[in-house]
Amino acid sequence: MKLRVVVLGAGFGGLELTSILSESIGDNLDLTLIDQNDTFFFGFSKLDVMFGHKNADTVKIPYNSIVKPGVKFRKEAIVAIDPESKVVTTQNGTYGADVLVVALGANYDMAATPGLVEYGNEYYSFEGAVKLRDVIPNFKKGHAIIGVCGAPFKCPPAPSEGALMLHDYLVSAGVRDACTISLVIPFGSPIPPSPDSSKALIKAFEERGIRFIPQHKIASLRPNTAVLDDGAELPFDLFLGIPKHVAPDVVLQSGLTAEGWISVSRQNLMTRFDDVYAIGDVTSVGTPKAGVFAEGAAKIAAASIIANYKGKENEAAYTGAGSCYIEFGKGEVARVDVDFFSGPKPFGIHHDASEALVVDKEHFGLSRKARWFGL
Repeated sequence: MKLRVVVLGAGFGGLELTSILSESIGDNLDLTLIDQNDTFFFGFSKLDVMFGHKNADTVKIPYNSIVKPGVKFRKEAIVAIDPESKVVTTQNGTYGADVLVVALGANYDMAATPGLVEYGNEYYSFEGAVKLRDVIPNFKKGHAIIGVCGAPFKCPPAPSEGALMLHDYLVSAGVRDACTISLVIPFGSPIPPSPDSSKALIKAFEERGIRFIPQHKIASLRPNTAVLDDGAELPFDLFLGIPKHVAPDVVLQSGLTAEGWISVSRQNLMTRFDDVYAIGDVTSVGTPKAGVFAEGAAKIAAASIIANYKGKENEAAYTGAGSCYIEFGKGEVARVDVDFFSGPKPFGIHHDASEALVVDKEHFGLSRKARWFGL
């Protein structure tokens, strides 16, 4: 009998889990991968689009490129999830499963920060990055703020990357001396698990004249004014925001969440419902909301699913380890290797920015593209 699996969300987690199950179970697999979008893109590609390094269409990969044994993709919007019965309802019909995997990521709550929509910009959605491609060239003088509106948020290095890449852009445009840049984040350091990465970023900010404002969030925006969570006001001429993150509504309505996110076992990424797993940004497992950690969680969830299918037990637990690349500007990329669960507290190993790591990052993307899409 074929194993019926329904995977909700075709991001890092959903794609990696789908690939592993197809490789391991093959023709005995009946897997339906559902996503409301018809294309995939790497999160870091939004920065390339935002600063005009790449065209929006060139960074998107169509899901119809997926050709794997036992796998079919459906572009459909999910309207209901019943974890008890493992039945998913979309606008086109219903899907029953022996195993259900929720990998729907995190959404952005623009309304949670008053004034963000009216007076600011954000670059975490693809549409926001595309919009900024036309907005940033008009910024020729004044104060730019890169501001985080809530935590947790995807890709912790991305606010720092935005500040450093904006600096480079303004230098190339010949207007950097007429502009100031501030970075507002809710943490005490740019990359809390890695003191060395944080020191390197802070040094880069100092060298480039970027003002670093830690341990604060953006509470609201008024015309040309950002209000911090302590009531302090910062004038701005350009605001680049990181919106508050929330679980998708369909997940919040499913009964899967606790305190806004899906709670899972670190051992196997299973929820409190049997044979219902959750991986990636939609969970509260304790790692950052970043693709590489969703990919790592997918490996463990897949191993558990395969072991159960074969009547065995999976002994490997999720380690919470992953590597994040950090754009330092000036054609260089750094990397931080982070481990969240092996020791008494999370720790990270920093690799200094270099041109060699630019190649390493490119290989990272190309290898996933080949593995998940066969391209």
